[in-house]
Amino acid sequence: MKSPDSQSTDAKSTATPAEGSQQDRANSAVGQPGGAPSVVNRPEVSPVAAEPRNERYDWLGAHLETRDGVAGARFAVWAPNATEVSVLTDGNGWQAGRDWLQGSDSGVWSGFIAGATEGTRYKYAIKTKSGAVLDKADPFAFAAEHPPATASIIHNLDQYQWNDGDWMNRRGQVNWLQQPVSVYEVQLSSWKRPWDGRRYHSYRELATMLVDYVKELGYTHIELMPITEFPFDGSWGYQVTSYFAPTSRFGGPDEFRYFVDHCHRNGIGVIVDWVPAHFPYDAHGLAHFDGTGLYEHSDPRQGFHPDWNTHIFNYGRQEVREFLHSSARFWCKEYHIDGLRVDAVASMLYLDYSREAGEWVPNQFGGNENLEAIEFLKHFNTHLHADFPGVLTIAEESTSFGGVSRPVYTGGLGFGMKWDMGWMHDTLEYIKRDPIYRKYHQGELSFRSVYQFSENFMLPLSHDEVVHGKGSLLSRMPGDQWQRFANLRLLYGYQYASPGKKLLFMGCEFGQSSEWNAESQLDWSLLQFDVHDGIKRFIGDLNRIYKDYPALYELDCDPAGFSWIAADDADKSIFTFCRFASDGGAVVVVLNFTPAPHVGYRIGVPQAGTYTEILNSDSELYGGSNVGNLGKITSNDVAAHGREQSLKLNIPPLAIVMLAVT
Repeated sequence: MKSPDSQSTDAKSTATPAEGSQQDRANSAVGQPGGAPSVVNRPEVSPVAAEPRNERYDWLGAHLETRDGVAGARFAVWAPNATEVSVLTDGNGWQAGRDWLQGSDSGVWSGFIAGATEGTRYKYAIKTKSGAVLDKADPFAFAAEHPPATASIIHNLDQYQWNDGDWMNRRGQVNWLQQPVSVYEVQLSSWKRPWDGRRYHSYRELATMLVDYVKELGYTHIELMPITEFPFDGSWGYQVTSYFAPTSRFGGPDEFRYFVDHCHRNGIGVIVDWVPAHFPYDAHGLAHFDGTGLYEHSDPRQGFHPDWNTHIFNYGRQEVREFLHSSARFWCKEYHIDGLRVDAVASMLYLDYSREAGEWVPNQFGGNENLEAIEFLKHFNTHLHADFPGVLTIAEESTSFGGVSRPVYTGGLGFGMKWDMGWMHDTLEYIKRDPIYRKYHQGELSFRSVYQFSENFMLPLSHDEVVHGKGSLLSRMPGDQWQRFANLRLLYGYQYASPGKKLLFMGCEFGQSSEWNAESQLDWSLLQFDVHDGIKRFIGDLNRIYKDYPALYELDCDPAGFSWIAADDADKSIFTFCRFASDGGAVVVVLNFTPAPHVGYRIGVPQAGTYTEILNSDSELYGGSNVGNLGKITSNDVAAHGREQSLKLNIPPLAIVMLAVT
């Protein structure tokens, strides 16, 4: 989706270049006390010479400091092909040529401007070799104006006092692959909207409302669709112009810190979507930053993304790689973010992604792999995991590229987890079918066992599945109203029972009827109806049971954690399997994908004992018909499915039953 040019038309955010000699520029002043010069230059560190894990944002961008008793800000921007760079600010009337920066061999232009303070708005006026002057936002700005205004804002990162020490200490010791991870995916602007005429709630308001809600439902993490500043609401945040600034739609940087802090103090992790795959054409952004393809490839066969009409980063350029590395580290270090979900990884990996023959440039070996992007991702994962233990990196990757979530030292990309897009596609294809035809497609669900431990998978039912005419998840369920809600509960139960971490998009937890609309809030009025409230209660119980039984999460990424009981009863569309914990504890899972109940259905079980029905999606508490096994059932010495012990069950219609031995 294209992001339109959102260059501000506010006179305060535009500038006309001023003429002047180099000596005039060196001697320029803005009337500071004592006649102090507005620009004091000194050599800056080259971005190429710096160590890979130095924080670029510590010296590039705008930073408040005092020099020779004069308070102001140091500015530094990388623009190697510029012929002149000056700073436009509130203090100089947005006039180019008042406050000049000095160039260097590294391509970094830098200088000190007296009088700049916290909250000062600014841009760079960059003169290109063609003589054009471009007004650009700071790529390393820590804050930005509320769109459609486009100026950067000086912000001191050191003001906020964190209160999440306990969470941060625990996080560094956690192996999330062996822990329950259930993620509530949120787009902040359309979760809930104020009733007082404002377009958005603030970060502080959302902290209270959202955290209370997520705790009630039992989720372990919130995943935020992109919060890096973006100009165009219709992009949902995926066309980023400020990689170091949280969007100002909901408040300032410290308000967002409060949001994260509040989540942590309530035991909720925060994952953010991060977009290193592409960036928009907006005039104030990274595109043609110094009049050349600086952050992007100049050749459109390499630098243009046909799906989104955006630029592709030039991963072969070290300064570009370090810009992105620095952004990732920034969110983990300065905002205590617990995970980065990397968007559109497949588009990064392949040079011919969404391109026909002749529209792409092969790599040095003649192949279609983007070797530079692959090395970038390996470096990103290696250093982020080393320096921020417990932080998750999650790939949205839709192809069969091998080793996405395998360690770099074994040849993988190094992500902690990968979205299982195949599971999402096959499951939704299967469950949308009329139950009478499901028996012909049993393999759509059983096939996953062939590859389910090839990566560290997360099972997503994300925003991508409830947009662009697909309808809501509920609207895709077949049958009458009762069957549609039963199918939806069955879908969610199957997700939680299957190996892999969990993700569900907002609104799906109560059966939103309509497709997601980013221009309005969720339809919260549906919760007045028992059928929708029943879905919400079911999700809450799923999360509770998921966290209470290690068999449902501890060996998610280990073949020892799963065993089929039977996947071949296609006539009845029944699947049965076991999940195991490291101590041998087991949960037996029974799935019935038809509306026909079954009485006395025998399944083999791993051990003798009394089995408690820990979950039944057909319970009347959720809107079901209440077919079940009276809470408990004892195994007997009748062999079934290759096991010496078995259970004789009542299996409810369109339902999942989970049983644990006691």
